Amino acid sequence: MNNDYDAIIVGGGAAGLFCAGIGAQRGRRILLIEHGETVGRKILISGGGRCNFTNTGTRPENFLSGNPHFAKSALARYTPADFIGLVERHGIAWHEKKLGQLFCDGAAQQIVDLLKAECAGVEMLTGTQVEGVETGYLVRTSAGEFRAPKLVVATGGLSIPKIGATDWGYRLAKQFGLAVKSTRPALVPLTFTHTDVRDFEGLAGVATEVLAEAGGARFAERLLVTHRGLSGPAILQASSYWQPGEAMRINLAPGRDLDDEFLGRKHAGERTQVKTLLTAFLPQRLADRWGQLHALDKPLAHTRDADLKATAKQLQNWYWRPAGTEGYEKAEVTAGGVDTQELSSKTMESRRVPGLYWIGEVVDVTGQLGGYNFQWAWASAFAAAEAL
Repeated sequence: MNNDYDAIIVGGGAAGLFCAGIGAQRGRRILLIEHGETVGRKILISGGGRCNFTNTGTRPENFLSGNPHFAKSALARYTPADFIGLVERHGIAWHEKKLGQLFCDGAAQQIVDLLKAECAGVEMLTGTQVEGVETGYLVRTSAGEFRAPKLVVATGGLSIPKIGATDWGYRLAKQFGLAVKSTRPALVPLTFTHTDVRDFEGLAGVATEVLAEAGGARFAERLLVTHRGLSGPAILQASSYWQPGEAMRINLAPGRDLDDEFLGRKHAGERTQVKTLLTAFLPQRLADRWGQLHALDKPLAHTRDADLKATAKQLQNWYWRPAGTEGYEKAEVTAGGVDTQELSSKTMESRRVPGLYWIGEVVDVTGQLGGYNFQWAWASAFAAAEAL
């Protein structure tokens, strides 16, 4: 084996595989190194096993980063339509679930197979540990030493360590003097305080549509009560913007004028308890518990208008302060990472370390839920591959 390559890519996930394939198609001799026994493991468990491979509504606003403008160039040069075209060329049937989210009709394995097919000509080493990297780039591994003038880091974040996530990419960035933004779990369920556990006991599995807000971002989607806290798309989305110690605002009746509804039903002479009104927009079990916790068992006719208005306000402005998150074990992605100020937005190359590229989740660009993180993987990988 000739151990000299045009480029070495470390990481066999979505970004690494895509970059390797494009690089090889451009005539470059590419070596891809993956420490796991197989490539694409995170792809296989994504989207409930069907892989939410992109989102047709992708915009820079769907990404969280220390530099909100950084992702614009790459996203504009490789779009959802580009990846959809690739999916269709491989004969993969797909469907839109909601909100522009595209999934395979079959299994996520189809996307892994697509990426492997695109990597024809790429030399791959799986089950291989990188033991050291020297400028140049000399990459020392458990399978020997390899050299290339360009090194692409596509090692992902810290999310889901059980499938092999590590901090190797961040450590390498610091070795070469690059700044790394503090990392934290994102798209992650949030946990209850001891008081919350008591208040919500027995409600695991209850779901309802809400408007959740944190850090100035708002998401109108489903909330799910779990044994440990709150989850569901609305909470996962808001979790990326939530900061520890802060309260999250949750509207349990989005799009409704509860003042008008409550007062209208009272003045119409309805003979019911206040808590019964909640079943118009909340699941029965949650409505009952909310009514119990907030003493809403008075007859509607005997409740002051001011108290009804206060109840309506509380339901639409529930300020919930989570105890924390479920951590990287349950997080779909990692927020933070290699500082974008260190990188070229056009090529993903380090500004101060020529030939060193960073793509995908290891970079401080975090997509919202719904296929955006995959689109960032494709777009950032394409930008780097075009420069190899």
